[in-house]
This record gives sequence, structure tokens and C-alpha cells, in this order.
Amino acid sequence: MPFNAASFSRPNILAGPYVDRLSDWRKDEARLQAALEDPDTLFVPVWRDLSLVSVHEEQASAYWFHATDLRTLDVRGYVFLGQYHGHASFAVAVAAESEIDVGAGVEARDLRMIASELAPEEAGLLAYARAMVTWRERHRFCGRCGAPTVPIQGGHVLRCSQDSCHTQQFPRIDPAIIVLVTDGERALLGRQSSWPVGRYSTIAGFVEPGESLEDTVAREVFEETGVRVSSVEYHSSQPWPFPSSLMLGFVAHAATTQINLSDEELEDARWWSREDIATGKLSLPTPVSISFRLIETWYDAGAARPLRAEPGVQMWQLQRR
Repeated sequence: MPFNAASFSRPNILAGPYVDRLSDWRKDEARLQAALEDPDTLFVPVWRDLSLVSVHEEQASAYWFHATDLRTLDVRGYVFLGQYHGHASFAVAVAAESEIDVGAGVEARDLRMIASELAPEEAGLLAYARAMVTWRERHRFCGRCGAPTVPIQGGHVLRCSQDSCHTQQFPRIDPAIIVLVTDGERALLGRQSSWPVGRYSTIAGFVEPGESLEDTVAREVFEETGVRVSSVEYHSSQPWPFPSSLMLGFVAHAATTQINLSDEELEDARWWSREDIATGKLSLPTPVSISFRLIETWYDAGAARPLRAEPGVQMWQLQRR
């Protein structure tokens, strides 16, 4: 069965139309204020880069605050996210030095670890909230004059408070490519020295100024592994707010297969067959990541049994925080 990325339609985790962003509300201060005071509004907390989830009988769900709950919290800012299941929703930045006491069954968790256990739309909303809060915390001062910034337009713009400046900053994302390189029957996967023994993943790297996505794919693969690629085919994308990336997934065909680790980015890179993967000779990325989806699509295109049905496949284990 030949690989066909164009047939891929299932959204990656953290992606999808999970919220109506209602961008026209952002300039309507009266509407935003009314939403902040509405008892039905949902407030999505971000605390110490963690998200709150309710865990009951091994089932996890996102935990929201309502307006009355915020009175006991040290809130450092709000960002309007849009409308979620008919409710206005805001991200809430809770001061890192404060403590949150919400009772039994609610935990502060790393979204990377919990995302696959949540409903997809909940995971997406938590990722959106984390991305916006992180951006605001990292741009508290004007990059032009150094004065403090103030949020406007529902928190989606940070404007310099200096009257002679008023430079505006907008939410930023860092585009990064991630690519499954294949020679048809094998996949090229690498590992960093900081990873536990046996972990391997697809090749990835940030897009540089003046570079197209295809150029980045070719450059990153060659720099990290010494392999040249020919055709490059888009697969899918995934927002990755850890802290602010947009992962752009590709599949590339190898024009050469000789591996040369010259830039020391990777400790090791190898060609792996489907049999290697099925028998657990390496540990694959968590299914939360687009890296796993790239490997899965390639694997399933040439295997008798889907990757997720192979009992011998090994997965990364994320550490609880």
C-alpha cells in the first residue's frame, strides 16, 4: 500500500476546531467585561506551566474555574479564548508563588503527560490557554524601549505603556519542521544523548529566516544525519505550546542512505525496519506527539497489522510531575 499523506485527515492531538475564537469580541470591552462577570463563563487556569485536571476512577477531564472561584486566587491576567461549548472562556494566569487548593481529585499536571487521557477538545483548549499565558509572561516588557506592556484586545495584544512608543506585540509561534525520512522499507530515526537509552524519534528543527519549509526539511535532515532527501510531502501540523512551537509534519524520501553525525545534535541515528519497531527494538514517541503520527502513517502503509495493534511496540514513558 503506497503512502499518501493527502489522505490523512484525523487531527493531531491539541489541534482541531475545539473553540470558536470569536475574534470580533476582542475589541469589544463591554462584551468582554460582561463575559468576565458571567457565572457561566469558564476560566482555564495555568499555574507553574501546569494545567488542572480532575481525575476520577482513572478518567481525566479538564478542570475549570468559574467567576466566584477566582476570589481566592492570585490572578495575574486573563486572555479571552473564545466560546467553548456555548460558554465564553478565558485563560487565567495564576501566580506561580501562590498555592491552589481545589480539593480532592484535582491535580496540577504537565499537559504533555495528560493530553492523551483528555477529551480531544479539552486538550486543545488547555494547550491554547497555556500558549497564551506563556507568551504574555515572556513579553512583559517592550522589546523596543523596555517599558512594561499592558494587555489589550482581550489579551491578544500587548502594547507598550510608554506614550512615546506604544509598540504592539502579538502572540508568536516558532515554526518547526518534523519529518519522517524513509527509503521505502525503513525509517530514519535519531536520538539525543539526554534521552533514556532506547528512545528514538523523527528528525526536527526550527525554520530559519529566509527559508522555505521544504528547504528546512532538507537542511535539518542533512545537518543532523548526513542524509540527502529528494521529494518532500506535507503530512499535517500540530500546535505544541512547550513553549510556543507549531510543528509542521512532513514525509521525505531519502536520496542517499549513508548516515554521518557531523553536527553533534544527535547521539545516534539509524535506519529502522517495521519489524524492528514491531518487536520493540526501540522506544517510540508518545502518541500525543506528531512524531508518533508520522511514524504510524508510514508503518501502517506497509504493514499487515496497524502499529497500535502490535503488542511488542515500545513507547516513551513520560514522567509525572
